[in-house]
Amino acid sequence: MSYSTADSLTTVTLDDVRGAQKMLTGIARVTAMEGSRYLSQLVGAPVHFKCENLQRTGSFKLRGAYVRIAGLLPEERAAGVVAASAGNHAQGVALASALLGVHATVFMPKGAPLPKISATQDYGADVRLHGQVVDETLAAAQEYAERTGAVFIHPFDHRDVIAGQGTVGLEILEQCPEVRTIVLGIGGGGLAAGVAIAVKALRPDVRIIGVQAEGAAAYPPSLAAGRPVSVDQPTTMADGIKVGRPGDIPFRIVGDLVDEVRTVSEDDLASALLLCLERAKLVVEPAGASPVAALLRDPETVEGPVVALLSGGNVDPLLMQRVLRHGMVAAGRYLQVRVRLTDRPGALATLLGVLSVADANVLDVSHVRTDPRLGLTEAEVELHLETKGREHCAEVGQALGEAGYTVIG
Repeated sequence: MSYSTADSLTTVTLDDVRGAQKMLTGIARVTAMEGSRYLSQLVGAPVHFKCENLQRTGSFKLRGAYVRIAGLLPEERAAGVVAASAGNHAQGVALASALLGVHATVFMPKGAPLPKISATQDYGADVRLHGQVVDETLAAAQEYAERTGAVFIHPFDHRDVIAGQGTVGLEILEQCPEVRTIVLGIGGGGLAAGVAIAVKALRPDVRIIGVQAEGAAAYPPSLAAGRPVSVDQPTTMADGIKVGRPGDIPFRIVGDLVDEVRTVSEDDLASALLLCLERAKLVVEPAGASPVAALLRDPETVEGPVVALLSGGNVDPLLMQRVLRHGMVAAGRYLQVRVRLTDRPGALATLLGVLSVADANVLDVSHVRTDPRLGLTEAEVELHLETKGREHCAEVGQALGEAGYTVIG
């Protein structure tokens, strides 16, 4: 796609999204729609997952990247493209460029997870590691574009990208025509803007709810101010929506068409990721699980049928390990306590007997005997326990107290 007027560069229509859908035929998968019995019971209406975590490259980002690069003029393609990303956009640009025969250079932070770096390289991009945070990486990519003439592919602030992401909305209406509410994550706003354009043009009655992480929620203050404002040092495990400032183009669209923007905590995200893995058997990254987090937090505030858009599944295994542990803690499924006891033979066996009766599964035990806080005959034991929920955690604590143990924490 190419445009000639200033207004056309910031306006996206249903026709643009439909054009993008034709362009993506045979390129992007029409991803599955899966029902969630657990969330349906919680909400009191059917809840479905739109599984963009199963898209090529593991996220919806391929859609927008392909439409943007396919719309370049021949001389622009010859100059190559450049992007900056810690993961999903990098892979989308890399694959789209490979499919279109365009050379891609992708700048990634030095601390980017190795699996994401390897995947981006495997798709054929020239990966350059620069900076510790994405802002530094972004600056390097823009400087490279100015120096070499390569076209900078923005992850969300371009109408072609928004049109490409909007094809997800068309698929949702085709797969679940009775939908009443769509819940999706918001970072810079490209996905939310595209989906809103497609859905509201065809079904203005459908409610669209955006979700941001509390530590990186730039949209609520921006919408209140009527202009994009920045969040200093956004912090969240959900790197896919960890954006400090809304994009100028998507901000206008989100402000006009998205009905509500909610925030969720890190605990909410961890619990949602755990639910996706255990109940739906779906590997979803924290950003992709943000709609599920919102439904778990306030299930009674949405009208069904509901579609929760799982935007990506590219999660680093080390982060997955930490998040799952955190999710188990948040759900009362994992308990870590320190218990002070008399340091004598059989004391540990007695303690473990109390935990056995309380039906707590001991995962790990460690002793501390040489600490100035302890008396001469005292020891401290740190226990990692698998539990069955918050009520069971309380029962375990009560059983230890009744047995005469001092629980430190």
